[in-house]
Amino acid sequence: MEVKEAIEKAKLNDQMAFNFLLDKFWNDVYGFQLKRTENENDAEDISIQTFSKAFDKIHTYNDKYVFKTWLITISKNIHIDLIRKRKSSISNTVNSDVENEYYGIIDESPSPEDKLITEQNLAKLLRDIKKLKPHYQEVINLRYFQELSYKEISEQLEEPINNVKVKLLRAKKLLAEIITKK
Repeated sequence: MEVKEAIEKAKLNDQMAFNFLLDKFWNDVYGFQLKRTENENDAEDISIQTFSKAFDKIHTYNDKYVFKTWLITISKNIHIDLIRKRKSSISNTVNSDVENEYYGIIDESPSPEDKLITEQNLAKLLRDIKKLKPHYQEVINLRYFQELSYKEISEQLEEPINNVKVKLLRAKKLLAEIITKK
């Protein structure tokens, strides 16, 4: 399968085309992010978000541009957003003396009301997860509730790591559709 053919098939929601594109460009996007972040976990998370966003927006891809360049651009923007989000959790530097410079950290501990809302949201989320097919439920459970790495999930399910990543992407997309239908 060629890239152009895979893109056209992906626009028609062909899962094999998505797998092909993920396998073909994973190392490029991951390598790009690994150089930027110098952190394997961040690079992997950003790469997964990149493919998730790209696959969700594949119909907007303009073939005047190189597909790899489009993916790298998406990846770069996701990384920039992540940096902005991290910076917003640290307030401005307070300078009374140069020697006493410190960062004021925003208190993000949940209030009793926040805890109650979180528990209610978790119960609702679990009900929504149960609407997914069993193999999607399993991969979400292993990743987000048991907090296993992709490698550990791959070993437990006896599937290639890229299949696990694609399955997780698909499960999150389907779950998002279930949640937004309400």
